Amino acid sequence: MNTLAFGIGPIGTTELVVILAIGLLLFGKRLPEVGRSLGKGIVEFKKGLKGVEEEIERESNKPSTVARPPLTAGGVDARVSTSEQVETPVSSESKQT
Repeated sequence: MNTLAFGIGPIGTTELVVILAIGLLLFGKRLPEVGRSLGKGIVEFKKGLKGVEEEIERESNKPSTVARPPLTAGGVDARVSTSEQVETPVSSESKQT
């Protein structure tokens, strides 16, 4: 079901002719100028989209560079101290055995 806002049906041939006639009356002699500026706007929009697409493609093809923390001689993360051991709580079931 193709309807416009407020329950108005699709634009028919008669409505389109009326809209074009009103546009011709409003713009008259400036119609070629309006068409040129509209065309330039569309071309600039397409160039902008192409630039964004190229940038996304370039970024997606780059190898991932994830910063990794330095490792100590034993292959342990240098940010974690080996002296800081976390004690796990002993459950009451394991105490009874």
